[in-house]
Amino acid sequence: MNSRRHFLVTLSVAASTVAILAFGGQAAYAKDLKIGFSQVTLQSPFYVQLKNGAESAAAASGDTLVFLDANGDVSKQNNDIQDLITQGVNAIIINPVNPDAVAPSLDAAAAAGIPVITVDRPVRGGTVAAHVGRDNKAMGKLVGEAVVAKLKADGISDAKIIEIQGDAGGAVMMDRRDGFHDAIKDSGHKIVEGPYAEYIRANAVTAMQDLLQAHPDVKVIYAHNDDMALGAMQVLKENNRDDVLVAGVDGLSEALQTMSSGGKYVATALNDPQYLGDVTIQVALEAAAKKTVPAFVDAGTALVTPENVGKFPHSALFAEYRPQVLNQ
Repeated sequence: MNSRRHFLVTLSVAASTVAILAFGGQAAYAKDLKIGFSQVTLQSPFYVQLKNGAESAAAASGDTLVFLDANGDVSKQNNDIQDLITQGVNAIIINPVNPDAVAPSLDAAAAAGIPVITVDRPVRGGTVAAHVGRDNKAMGKLVGEAVVAKLKADGISDAKIIEIQGDAGGAVMMDRRDGFHDAIKDSGHKIVEGPYAEYIRANAVTAMQDLLQAHPDVKVIYAHNDDMALGAMQVLKENNRDDVLVAGVDGLSEALQTMSSGGKYVATALNDPQYLGDVTIQVALEAAAKKTVPAFVDAGTALVTPENVGKFPHSALFAEYRPQVLNQ
């Protein structure tokens, strides 16, 4: 078996450093495993790249990945997971549409003796072998702190900050919101919570058109991902509003390129989806081989600003950030 399956897990994550602890026990030697992957949607470039990373990792280890797209539909996702159980997969990866609604599927997988690994979005309740993701609250806080620092450097106090949110009720959305709010608290700036744009740029464009009309005194746009932030920036440019700062999350390379060009994009937090997919496959293979896996595997993040943007490779769709959480 490929040595990548004997992995190291994170103890703690700082802004750009992941501490690691050797995972106990011997590597599993099972081969030709079949891993199921139920994805929330492919309507976001992040999730497309997450799929690509998982597929590449499965192919590299000689295992089979059965991928199913729920297309944002809870009922379809539950049906897809039941299909994976029927196929007799060795482990199931779930990126849930809703953190509560997949509970019946988790119960069914547990009854069938199939370990479940969640990725990016955790679930509430049910039996899950591991969650692989990043600390989204820390990501939101890092970005918020950068925004506060930039406003201070520019001599701006009592700024109005519009927040374009991800998906209603989503754990990632709530963490990125809460972390950002923690950073802004006591700064004197005011956050206006905008609509849920589902992490989709076109939705953010539509939302921003209305928000700009309602809040012409806005000084900062914070979106829960870079795709939405870039959509908001498009509207700002169309309205000649070059006085508004923009920040997002995920490390979309287009955002880093905008930073490099000297624009008003001031911060993002890295969330390399291909690496997340790779790590998730390695954890799933360990779980499929009946090895004990940690409850949470953190793939790591780092803050990007115009001052350090050159440190991070960003020729692909997302900037690359791959701290050592696996023994590769």
